[in-house]
Amino acid sequence: MKKTLLFATLAMLSGTAIADSCPSVLKFVKRKLNSQETVNLCEEYQGKALLIVNTASYCGFTPQFEGLEAMYDKYKDQNFAILGFPSHDFNQEADDEGKTAELCELTYGVKFPMFEPTIVTGDDQDPLYRMLTNATGEEPSWNFNKYLVDKNGKIVKHYGSRVKPSDDELVADIEAAM
Repeated sequence: MKKTLLFATLAMLSGTAIADSCPSVLKFVKRKLNSQETVNLCEEYQGKALLIVNTASYCGFTPQFEGLEAMYDKYKDQNFAILGFPSHDFNQEADDEGKTAELCELTYGVKFPMFEPTIVTGDDQDPLYRMLTNATGEEPSWNFNKYLVDKNGKIVKHYGSRVKPSDDELVADIEAAM
């Protein structure tokens, strides 16, 4: 009984310590795409470099999913993750999360984490995207904007839609952020 109580207390204290040391950009819980399952970003991604991308299923930049998945596959075992957030802000996302998930998984083979549809611009901007915008001075102007966060949780840089996942500068910045 005493050991159980001791372990419970230690677990609670270590959870508090983790939460206190968690970078602000990760202090969010997000729902996975087409699921009721949630992810505590701090618990899942603390210590990893991240590329946070607002996506859309019916956009001229949608084929970037292929390059993003290739990047994720190459670096996922090196403390790196891509976090995708579908957004209908530019009227190019399906209203049905199931259709979005199907396109990502079946058409583009996306295995990197995709989350609930998110408002990435304007007055109702999601708090995560507000933080990214404030840190970089760049609000998404279209789909497939990218924000790089280093392994320490520092928001490093914004990349516009036209920057492809294979862009030499983006790749170099990701490698430096890891």
